[in-house]
Amino acid sequence: MTDQQTNEYPAKGYATHAPDQPLEPFAFNRRGLRHDDVLIEISHCGICHSDLHTARNDWGGSKYPVLPGHEIVGHVKAVGEDVTDFAEGDRVAVGCMVDACLECDHCKQGLEQYCLNGGMTGTYNGTDRRDGSNTLGGYSDKIVVRKEFVLRIPDGMDMGAAAPLLCAGITTYSPLKQWKVGPGSKVAVVGLGGLGHMGVKLAVAMGAKVTVLTRTEDKMADAKALGATDILLSTDRDAMKAAANSFDLILNTIPVPHPVAHYMPLLKVDCAQVLVGVIGTLPEMHSGHLLGRRILTGSGIGGIAETQEMLDFCAEKNILPEIEMIAMQDVNKAYDRMERSDVRYRFVIGMETLG
Repeated sequence: MTDQQTNEYPAKGYATHAPDQPLEPFAFNRRGLRHDDVLIEISHCGICHSDLHTARNDWGGSKYPVLPGHEIVGHVKAVGEDVTDFAEGDRVAVGCMVDACLECDHCKQGLEQYCLNGGMTGTYNGTDRRDGSNTLGGYSDKIVVRKEFVLRIPDGMDMGAAAPLLCAGITTYSPLKQWKVGPGSKVAVVGLGGLGHMGVKLAVAMGAKVTVLTRTEDKMADAKALGATDILLSTDRDAMKAAANSFDLILNTIPVPHPVAHYMPLLKVDCAQVLVGVIGTLPEMHSGHLLGRRILTGSGIGGIAETQEMLDFCAEKNILPEIEMIAMQDVNKAYDRMERSDVRYRFVIGMETLG
């Protein structure tokens, strides 16, 4: 089958052209439909901390213009000639990746996010595997995506609230599943932000007893409201000592450098602290923290099948992120507020405000 395309689709969105510039209106063209593509009219897009870091080139490697957004929901508008799984009007979603080789060992295991042939193609700031163009994300009115990377929003699930599940949801769901969290598990969640609050909700829904680790008591009410059983102050030396050897999993969601070694003694033997926040360079730690057969590891997003599993699980258990809906024109204010942790717990852009 060839990659002959239909005519391109005029699109509009918000993008930035340099790390020190704000996001502003941006007109561009989406590619025409390839034989295996789906055209989606975007209704909502969540805002992730990764969006801000990429827009401002905090991690290096940003390719401008940067049009962020990888928590995308909407409706199918058209499909390529070989697409039979989706039809116009279907409720669909797109997460953090829009392509992978689908042929390597990892892809065949449903681990497309760890594709061995050049890695996954990010929904934005990635390189299209077929034409080499820069991928542009969900802060826009439409997007064209290869069919294998389109997900279904379950019937009855609120579209706007579902958007952050495509990153915050799967980023926390995947390690909980990988480490077999279930009834009777004791899970500690470090940090109660966009990722952390989803980690609490999901772990509770899986049957775990959840403790939130935080530095101050001001998160106690929120933690309990989200379903946590306990709160543990990481600044309380005696309490931390008393909690040693008690957790089956520590889900660490903090996205900035911090002493991860501080939490290792809390783990049982052969149990893990999983880092899901992008910390950057880890603070130096003594190897003695690992000698009790305690594991320090990390986890990215999940594969496509696992992401669909997560969406279906959340629909079954009625789990949705806590969100604040904003207009597209307020995205720069939202970025500033996000840096101050002034959101409970995820911003979502209502794309009808794009105009």
